[in-house]
Order: sequence, then structure tokens, then C-alpha cells
Amino acid sequence: MKAQTDKTVVIPPKYSPLKDKGKYMNPVMLAYFRQKLVSWRSELLRESSDTIQNTLRETELQQPDLADRATAETDHALELRTRDRERKLISKINEALMRIDDGEYGYCEETGEPIGVARLEARPVATLSLEAQERHEKMEKTHRDE
Repeated sequence: MKAQTDKTVVIPPKYSPLKDKGKYMNPVMLAYFRQKLVSWRSELLRESSDTIQNTLRETELQQPDLADRATAETDHALELRTRDRERKLISKINEALMRIDDGEYGYCEETGEPIGVARLEARPVATLSLEAQERHEKMEKTHRDE
């Protein structure tokens, strides 16, 4: 039913999972998504490290001018919110990598149906099929409106 990935699978040059006519979540496809997720996580961690080393350390919140201080504090708060969102995204990436290892990647956690390659290409951390995601969002909107 659900395939597991071999971490030694070679991804062909110019490989596209959208053009792969093989079995859904075959070893090459899983290796492709693993590589995509690992690269994305590395990029986020590098940006976070750069922020800590440069932006946040250089931010002088003790500006003598109130307008300058307010601007610096706003920039600082925005940067921290961005990093917090990225921290949560890194957690989702790690969960997706665990799903690859467990053979669950690419399948809707609600229905068990394939999520779809195009959706995973756009959002590799997706856990719901498009239909399940739409139902979930409609439920949230309904509960929010009450």
C-alpha cells in the first residue's frame, strides 16, 4: 500500500514528480520530496542563524530618538514573529520527513487517500488532500462566524 523510501535512491537530473508516470510515492518520488524538504529546512535554519548573528544583535533598541526607537522595536518584533513562523514550519518539515520514513508521506491523514503530487510540489508539508483541506477550512470559517 504505502511505500517506504531508500535514502540511497538517486534522483535523475531534471526529475519532476509531476511527470513521473510510475507508482504514486515510488522511491524516486520520495527521495525527491525528502531532498526538497531537507533543502528547505537548511535554508530556513541558515536564515534564522543569519538573523540572530546580524539583524537582532545589531538592532539598537536604545535609540535616543523616540521615532527611531519605535521603528527599531517594530522591526525587531516583526523579525521575531517571522522567525517564530519559520520555527513552526521547520517543525512541520521534520514531521513530513518522519512521515517519509514511516511510509505515510503523501497520504491524507484524514481520509488515507493520496494527497496529490501537484499539491505536495506546492506545499511539501501538506497533510490533507485538497478536498479535506477545503472541508477543514469551511469548518473553521463556520465556527469562527458563530
